[in-house]
Amino acid sequence: MALLFFSSARGPDECTLAVAKAVTQFLKEAEQQSLTTEIIESVLGDKPNTFRSVLLSIEGVECDQLIQRWLGTIQWICQSPYRPHHKRKNWFFGVTCLANPMELNDNTIEFTTMKSSGAGGQHVNKTESAVRATHLATGISVKVQTERSQHANKRLAKLLLAHKLAEYAAEQTQQQKNIRQQFHYSILRGNSQLVFYGEKFQQRKD
Repeated sequence: MALLFFSSARGPDECTLAVAKAVTQFLKEAEQQSLTTEIIESVLGDKPNTFRSVLLSIEGVECDQLIQRWLGTIQWICQSPYRPHHKRKNWFFGVTCLANPMELNDNTIEFTTMKSSGAGGQHVNKTESAVRATHLATGISVKVQTERSQHANKRLAKLLLAHKLAEYAAEQTQQQKNIRQQFHYSILRGNSQLVFYGEKFQQRKD
């Protein structure tokens, strides 16, 4: 299992729209490869149906190939749907992989199971598949609930908790910024990993 972070960085509204289109495309490609994905966190953009950033999980056989395809700076070439007369047609955003930054032992974590809440499949609210993981030393906790098994939720909770602890350590020491903040300010314009075109967000076929 891995976490992927899609970020529009400090880009304008067009970049937040590109992120939304990219996440839709990525989820489609993952489904075609029978990979399991889930949106964990998202920050909405200023325009409807756009995202400033999206954090999602992915797992499955040979998911590394899809991850590598998307990592880096992504370019979207399209006339702005918000500013039709704007000369700029190149919009950039980035994708990075947040691998487990540290190993956590189960004896340092308190796991609590509960019934899932909100919309979901037929098992939601019937079985205790949701998991809350609390780091005993810091009190930092995360809650994960999906339609998958409690075991899968526990694995994802550990991964998210490790990421939260890495952020916490960076903030405490002030010697480094957390991965997601760094990524917001480090997206390179040019030398794109992938290039998409037009409103339909499609790649050109040679």
